[in-house]
Amino acid sequence: MSNRDGFTSGLFLGATLGGLVGGVLGVVLASRMREQESVDLLPETSAKSVKSAKLPEDHMETARLSLEDKIAQLNQAIDDVRQQLGTVNSNSNSETYD
Repeated sequence: MSNRDGFTSGLFLGATLGGLVGGVLGVVLASRMREQESVDLLPETSAKSVKSAKLPEDHMETARLSLEDKIAQLNQAIDDVRQQLGTVNSNSNSETYD
């Protein structure tokens, strides 16, 4: 009986300590990430700021074009499947069963 009591109390103690350590670690890492993002977003006063301002727009345009290509590929694949299913359905409907 005493082994079970020790196991249960150890389980709860471990879960509590693990939750506390994980929570503290999460808060610390989140604050560091937030600080890093704010440093990255600060405006620069040099000529690099002009290039960095255009850079996200270029990336967005490239991403948009890439997504448009993928959408076109998906639409083509959907059309192909519809055509194949239409052929299968028309073949199964034309067959007569005795």
